[in-house]
Amino acid sequence: MTQQEAARTAEAVDRVPDIVIITGMAGSGRTQAMHVFEDMGYFCIDNLPPRLVRQLAELVGINAGIGRHLAVTCDLRSQGLFDELLDVIDTLEHHEMSCQVVFLEASDEVLIRRYSENRRRHPLATRGETTADAIQRERTQLASIRDKADMIIDTSRLRTQALRTKLRQAFSELTDQQLMEVQVFSFGFKHGMPVEADIMIDVRFLPNPFYDPTMRAMTGLDEKVASYVLEHPKTVDFLKAWYQLLDAVMPGYIAEGKPQLSIAIGCTGGQHRSVAIAEATARYLERQQYRVSISHRDLPRAPVAG
Repeated sequence: MTQQEAARTAEAVDRVPDIVIITGMAGSGRTQAMHVFEDMGYFCIDNLPPRLVRQLAELVGINAGIGRHLAVTCDLRSQGLFDELLDVIDTLEHHEMSCQVVFLEASDEVLIRRYSENRRRHPLATRGETTADAIQRERTQLASIRDKADMIIDTSRLRTQALRTKLRQAFSELTDQQLMEVQVFSFGFKHGMPVEADIMIDVRFLPNPFYDPTMRAMTGLDEKVASYVLEHPKTVDFLKAWYQLLDAVMPGYIAEGKPQLSIAIGCTGGQHRSVAIAEATARYLERQQYRVSISHRDLPRAPVAG
């Protein structure tokens, strides 16, 4: 990590609060927002009574210096307990736990349409009350907490991806690359194609160490095999094009807010070529600051040298 990247990471750590309270109008996207915080690694609880926020924060170690963060949703389903929310925020500060409130809202027309499309009843609507009346009463009751919110997001014309981007930029300690978990794995076509891959590349056109008796029982993790595969002119040309392809598509997956990407690299048996290329691919992506894990699906099937 460069000094500039380290500085950005430190700045993000200082910026991100210990606790995020998500509230706002019913139907404005609180559930989608909670999913974003889950993807960012927050400890998440839905519809928590405000008076329990501090106890939960202490229970999961928010104030223990272990780097965990908590996100909770609080809404008017908590009835009278919701009135305690402002007092709870002050209490958290006294216990040296930083807190920010995210308030989600949408226009009456959009909220009514969402309830109509989902065929759901407004959670606050009383018997004989229209959805419009319930929405107006909810706005009135939420006015005080809206005035105190650190971030107000109107989701009326906001796509889910745009909401995800806003929240990630404001509340993640990770870079865009680090927010997406990249899983790179090798496999052998003769053992079946993987169904979980987002990107799959066939490297059976590369020179095969299997036909060299001295390397037949080795794997792509052995230096001799890796050098044989990676240093071949055909592989050098392939890797140049392969890395250019990754450079072109990875930012697009990040822009779409994809939390996890699986890259499968296959050869005949999943022992030599695919293993070496998968390792090289993982190292390349790590140098680009992606969060990468690597595995070799069919390597346990490889013959053991006698």
